[in-house]
Amino acid sequence: MKRTILLLTGLALFGGRAAQAQGYTIVVNASNPVASLSKAQTADLFMKRTGKWPSGKPAVPVDQAKNAPVRAAFSQAVLGRPVTQISAHWQQQIFSGADVPPTERSGDAAVMAFVASTPGGVGYVTAGTAPLAGVKAVTVTP
Repeated sequence: MKRTILLLTGLALFGGRAAQAQGYTIVVNASNPVASLSKAQTADLFMKRTGKWPSGKPAVPVDQAKNAPVRAAFSQAVLGRPVTQISAHWQQQIFSGADVPPTERSGDAAVMAFVASTPGGVGYVTAGTAPLAGVKAVTVTP
């Protein structure tokens, strides 16, 4: 009986994560000609494996606060790891002098304001958030 309860709980938790995976929208500066990004391209931008857009202009990613539900959804769905593992990765990068993490902003409005004021800006906001002037949503493909 206990195994059945644990199994059902595990399925419920997995289902919750799957639902959250669609809980974000990627936004870029409105001047950016990019209309879609693959999941791998998006991960490369936020992990700073790629520092430029296809046009050659610098890419400037911005993260949400570490405790934001949208960051958890984005991190798991796009980066394939929970926020704690991503934070540990950046601590190692800082310690080794290799790189620093993307800047953080608290909340959807702050992320969109940053992206709107930064020509190469890219961020993510809670799905359904209306974009501000100077920001456009892009599609993420598998």
